[in-house]
Amino acid sequence: MAARIVVDLDSPIPPYEQIRQQITLLVGSGQLTPGTRLPTVRALAADLGVAAGTVARAYRELESAGVVSTARRSGTTVAKLPASAVTVPPQVSAAVEHLISAAKTAGLDADRLTALVRGAFEATR
Repeated sequence: MAARIVVDLDSPIPPYEQIRQQITLLVGSGQLTPGTRLPTVRALAADLGVAAGTVARAYRELESAGVVSTARRSGTTVAKLPASAVTVPPQVSAAVEHLISAAKTAGLDADRLTALVRGAFEATR
């Protein structure tokens, strides 16, 4: 899996939820395409420095949501999303990546950035 997942252990968002959200975003943005094989639970847990049960829970929730499918021999792969699934246009993904980079440069954490985006979005309604 070329895409990078990062877990912030200091975040109030549980690690399994951070993993679930990031994989969902990567799939929705097209960075992870149907059929892409995800790392094993143990491998991803070791890479992220979290317990295997944390990754297993994220994978279970992703499977329940239809984002991934798990088969004994082929492991966990990105599922084919239904036509009704919401996808993120490439220009929005690029803008998000740019925003995150700018926020990190400015020393903002994820919670502050999220609050700023939410506030700006609500102000446009």
